[in-house]
Amino acid sequence: MYVGRFVVVGPDVAAYRVSSRSFPNRRVVEREDALTVAPTPDAPETDNPYVSYNCYRTAAGHAVVGNGSHVDPITEKLGLGYPARDALAESLLALDYEKDDYDTPRIAGVLTPDGGAYVGTVRKDALLVEAVEEPTLVATYEKDSPEPIGFEADSAGEAAEEAYSAAFEHAVCAVGVVRDGDGYATAIENGPEN
Repeated sequence: MYVGRFVVVGPDVAAYRVSSRSFPNRRVVEREDALTVAPTPDAPETDNPYVSYNCYRTAAGHAVVGNGSHVDPITEKLGLGYPARDALAESLLALDYEKDDYDTPRIAGVLTPDGGAYVGTVRKDALLVEAVEEPTLVATYEKDSPEPIGFEADSAGEAAEEAYSAAFEHAVCAVGVVRDGDGYATAIENGPEN
């Protein structure tokens, strides 16, 4: 089954995976304050605005994962003191679903400093933001409403690998995030070709 990009969130782990039929030549690169999905050096040039973006950032003790440019305003609102639910809802509503050929939903998740977790999506027909108490998946296609998923990872590396190897088609790259003391540990899985 092809579900496109997806996040798994809660309560102590988060993951994000890029799955793509159209733009497989991508990888996650580590930057000073973010993990960023970017084209590989051999990727064909594109003017598609949805190919490169920050997929992980932190602010004010929160960790944010997501499939597009909405990760940045969610992070900025958290840094300003917004509750996680409000930062997700306002940012997803403001940016709306992607205006591409597929009306691709925007998806995101937040781990909070007090041990909470939230997942959200904005689709053409709905805005959904939920507090979650077990690992919960939301994807851009087929599974575009949050649903519980068995996710057994205990470390960031395990989370990245479990997301990357999940039984959905066209895996490209993934990130894993776990709580680590007062912060978060991360790992990247770029797959064999990236």
